[in-house]
Amino acid sequence: MERGNLPADVTGFVGRRAELKEVRRLLGRARLVTLTGVAGVGKTRLAMRAAHSARRTFDDGVFFVDLSTLHDPGLIETAIADAMRLTDQTARTDEEVLTAHLADKRLLLVLDGTEHLVERCAHLVELLLRRSRGLKVLVAGRQALEVEGEHLLPVPSLMLSDAVALLTDRAQAATGGFAVTAENEALVRKLCLRLDRIPLAIELAAVRLRALSVEEVVEGLDHRFKLLDLGSRAGGPRHQTLRAAIGWSHELCTPDERLLWARLSVFSGGFGLVAAESVCSDGRLARATIVDLVGALADKSILIREEREEGVRYSLIDSVREYGAEWLGRLGAAETDALRARHTDFYLRLARANEADWFGPRQPAIFSSTRAELGNLRAAFERSLDAHEQALDMAATLWFYWVGCGQLREGRHWLGRALSAAPEPTSARMRALWVAGYVCVLIGESDSGMRFLEECRNHGDQRAVAYAVHRLGCAALIADEHDRAVPLFTEAVERYAKLGVLECNVLMACVELAIVLAFRGELDSCAELCGQVRDRCERVGEQWVLSYVDYVEAYAAWAKGARGRALSLALRSLRVSHRFHDLVGIVLSVELVALLRAEAGEPEMAAVLQGAAGTIWRSVGPLLFDSRHFNRPHLICAEQAERELGGRVYAAAYARGRRLGLDEAVSAAAGGREPRAELPLTRREWEVAQLVAEGLSNREMAEQLVLSKRTVDAHVEHILDKLGFSSRAQIAAWVTSLPS
Repeated sequence: MERGNLPADVTGFVGRRAELKEVRRLLGRARLVTLTGVAGVGKTRLAMRAAHSARRTFDDGVFFVDLSTLHDPGLIETAIADAMRLTDQTARTDEEVLTAHLADKRLLLVLDGTEHLVERCAHLVELLLRRSRGLKVLVAGRQALEVEGEHLLPVPSLMLSDAVALLTDRAQAATGGFAVTAENEALVRKLCLRLDRIPLAIELAAVRLRALSVEEVVEGLDHRFKLLDLGSRAGGPRHQTLRAAIGWSHELCTPDERLLWARLSVFSGGFGLVAAESVCSDGRLARATIVDLVGALADKSILIREEREEGVRYSLIDSVREYGAEWLGRLGAAETDALRARHTDFYLRLARANEADWFGPRQPAIFSSTRAELGNLRAAFERSLDAHEQALDMAATLWFYWVGCGQLREGRHWLGRALSAAPEPTSARMRALWVAGYVCVLIGESDSGMRFLEECRNHGDQRAVAYAVHRLGCAALIADEHDRAVPLFTEAVERYAKLGVLECNVLMACVELAIVLAFRGELDSCAELCGQVRDRCERVGEQWVLSYVDYVEAYAAWAKGARGRALSLALRSLRVSHRFHDLVGIVLSVELVALLRAEAGEPEMAAVLQGAAGTIWRSVGPLLFDSRHFNRPHLICAEQAERELGGRVYAAAYARGRRLGLDEAVSAAAGGREPRAELPLTRREWEVAQLVAEGLSNREMAEQLVLSKRTVDAHVEHILDKLGFSSRAQIAAWVTSLPS
């Protein structure tokens, strides 16, 4: 199964054969390769294409990390972990998490947009390379990291023929009918030369061909360069060329489009239409006009439009965002401050609305929305640190994302900064304290967690005290102190009822009490309590708490000997936990499924799942919380599987499981079988590869597959790139070497 997160090519890749070959050569001999060059020259696209072609070389995958919108150097490790879907909930430092995970991996890490974080990136890359012998890093940035062993590849402008091909391709996409003819060929070549053969500049100019002739575009750029020649030449000629292309696009916008462009630069990592309307509208830009202005900027290729799971989103590439930010700065501090305040207010309101809706049927949508907006939430949090109440409010309000969606480490980072900045005993601090205590207990920072919770219990209002008491009960449960946990959970539930509070935390207190009852063997009382919680969850469409009800009932069913029901419930719990990326829920369910597989006569599958769970536990905290009660199913499973398989076979199966990624582990648990390696080609590319092996020419393949020869040519090029080959003969040899 292919591992990684490389984005698919949306617009196609033109040229760069020599550069691709050189990147492959460097990756073959070096562990750190850095692509440098001016903005817009195509570093990111080249890095991604090279990474696509190198995928089969890296058993543990290729992962792309966009750092361009990250402003806090302390979150670089978090961004890398997010890209790898590696969510750690332990008390280890971010560096320890990554080094431990990558220690035995054969993996390619692609870091894009590092120039504004170069010092921290250099330190981290050097550390990771030193600790992981199988790791290679490909960097795309405007400057070198200056790390020992770094191999630099300056990315040049396109060859003229490739520049013409790119202009033609993008103009055809924009106009539907553009072609290079004998009459316009000289002007097309002149246009590409005038743009210094910089890909981004060419793509921006191609959009102009919707309304203008090639000659008019050339004349417009000539005018733009004359304007530039009167000003500073700082940044070098190619930088000036790009600014000319972006600047000309800016001049061709209407005044309202320019103003919106400047205001949109406040967003980090993309935005939706509602956000743009709320943040960017005021007396100068009416809310009703934003939708048309956004559409106009997308038509001009200023904005990139994407249809994603959470809906249509727009974004600005770095260079275009920077240009807009410059114009925003020229509008004055009052304009900038007001815009940033509206941005912060919008995302604080979004966090509050998502928290309010978390107890209900919209949980999957809220998970997707919060994950998509994390860049903007981070930017809003950074700006709110001076306004202490806002920072505390935002960090605490997102408890559902930190806990329910497997982002405990980032939550700890935010809460720690907010609490340090605001030591006064306000109600906002009390709320942040119980959330911080909750997070710390789950990641194993017991001392800090208890300190936060006790401060909250001693100084908070009645609502905050209820939450603090509840989380003290959670700490007692994990510590196997059931005699202390039961009265704490009982008190918390009574306090919640007295306050009239009913939401996920309230029901989770009941679930955690049910876990204690199950561990004690009080299965009837456990079943009664779980039934009450299930009824309340189903009435409102709640899924996250319900996944833990499924887990507790699965455990109780196993304890009663009802293995079929236990497996069904455990798998249902696993599916929901996986949907929300809740690592605690995932790993508890995988451990229980492993035991049930062993008892069903599948000891080898059980050993594989235990190995996979062992890897996940390293990101959660101490194995099974160092709790003898949580550990019981694991020990029974290991003893039975090893007894039936023998030590060597059990160890081998366990080791195979440890190499599974999170998604593969869940798939293995749900399907009852280990994932099978898949080919890196699409179905059509595989058909073409087979025909290449049969010796057919591209024209013959086109006839057989009922495709144009140009399409077949493109398929063959993609296959060469993906597999890292340089000839058709290598494709043929690879196909024939595969098992039938």
